[in-house]
Amino acid sequence: MEGTINYLLQMKGITKYFPGVLALDDVSFDLKPGEVHVLVGENGAGKSTLIKILSGAYKMDNGELFLEGAKVKIIDTHHAIQLGVATCYQELHLIPGLSAALNIYLGRFALRGRNKLPILNKAKIIKDAQEIINSIGIDLDVRSLVSNLTIAQRQMVEIAKALSMNVKIYVLDEPTAVLSYKEIDELFKVIHNLKASGIGIIYISHRLEEVKKIGDRVTVLRNGRKVGTSNINEITIDKMIEMMIGRTLGEAFPKRSVKPGKDVLKVEGLCSDNVFRDIDLTIREGEIVGLAGLVGSMRTEVARAIFGADRHAKGKVYINSKEALIKNPKDGVKSGIAYLSEDRKKFGLVLGMSVKYNIVLTSLGSFARFGFINDSKIGKEAGKLVKELSIKTPSLLQKTKNLSGGNQQKVVVAKWLSSGCKIFIFDEPTRGIDVGAKIEVYKLMNKLVEQGAAILMISSEMPEIVNMCDRVYVMHSGRICGALAGEDIDQKIILKIALLGKLESNVSN
Repeated sequence: MEGTINYLLQMKGITKYFPGVLALDDVSFDLKPGEVHVLVGENGAGKSTLIKILSGAYKMDNGELFLEGAKVKIIDTHHAIQLGVATCYQELHLIPGLSAALNIYLGRFALRGRNKLPILNKAKIIKDAQEIINSIGIDLDVRSLVSNLTIAQRQMVEIAKALSMNVKIYVLDEPTAVLSYKEIDELFKVIHNLKASGIGIIYISHRLEEVKKIGDRVTVLRNGRKVGTSNINEITIDKMIEMMIGRTLGEAFPKRSVKPGKDVLKVEGLCSDNVFRDIDLTIREGEIVGLAGLVGSMRTEVARAIFGADRHAKGKVYINSKEALIKNPKDGVKSGIAYLSEDRKKFGLVLGMSVKYNIVLTSLGSFARFGFINDSKIGKEAGKLVKELSIKTPSLLQKTKNLSGGNQQKVVVAKWLSSGCKIFIFDEPTRGIDVGAKIEVYKLMNKLVEQGAAILMISSEMPEIVNMCDRVYVMHSGRICGALAGEDIDQKIILKIALLGKLESNVSN
């Protein structure tokens, strides 16, 4: 009987207001011992707000919260940890200059006395931290500096930190966003170990394929309200998406029919000392070309070198059959190349600036005369692109930081369209945005190539590579080890090349 279940967590009728916004409207959520309960929804659906109430970062306006059947009122984040609730956010909270062990016990150091003075007991800290790391099946020396660890290893340190505090409920917020396939498998093994120990896990992700692999139940939020909860084996991905966006999905990857034209970008023998070597690739007008590979295969480094953000030791770049001397990003833009970084907040936008001025950042000079900026002309250009790209913003004066991830990505595209560029490098174009926004980005990419643009797309999401690209180059350890086209673009083949560096199938470009 459902009523006899001993829940770790019950959140009942949770309501939260922000100025002018009802962020959560009578939301209920529960968690059982030893289960992974997935929380999904579009950006702005209320997932983060619900979790921040549980973690003590926000206070609810209405509702009740029960931990192991006892009603509690969480005062702050420290109180939440004392109650056994820990959260691992997408941005990890570790100190790079300290060892993994000291990060695990940060603020709770073991001390020993000598001459009545407390002294840090490093031996005990290292011993206890190593035991925790070993208990989750990870090969990691806790004496290592965090700055020397991979992203995946740092995430394991965050998990170990939570375990050191004897947590009962662990929240994982987009834990696989920057992990390789192998690292994701390792994380899932750790999660299974945590489940076996009785820890309840709340798992937030936009990657619905992995939700099906790791989850036991799923709850869908939309516009601050709970749409429903289902056992994971009783719901399809398409149904989840329909619940998230409130309409029938249609095609996840919209079709296009564009016949490729002339070569617009050609790279020959591009090399960077100890980073990548012998890079040859071609992109034609009207096509999307994928650059696939595992995290660390140097895909982004190649893209940055083509654009001029990083120097390369040798090799040539041709734009429309003419050699282009690209030594810096300014040269890249002059050559007609737009680079949409994987970190749009850090490199693509000025978050505190308005939508209007972000859109004209790369072309501001064309709106000035005799040292005066024509604000009216800027408004017309920005308004046209907002309408053309369906950017959802209350006004052109809205600060870009207040937009959803998908709309921020559209502002970045608008910025480059304003510059007149026709070659687009999309680096992880849908990272951190919800499924509805992903489809909008795919449609936008299709529209660009239909208008004669050429796109090089880097993505760690294999369905994107397989379904969006006309051709795919696969990288391994800084080299292109395979080229696939048309029906030969297959996920298994791509992964084999990416993992082994061996050419399983090669199609001429």
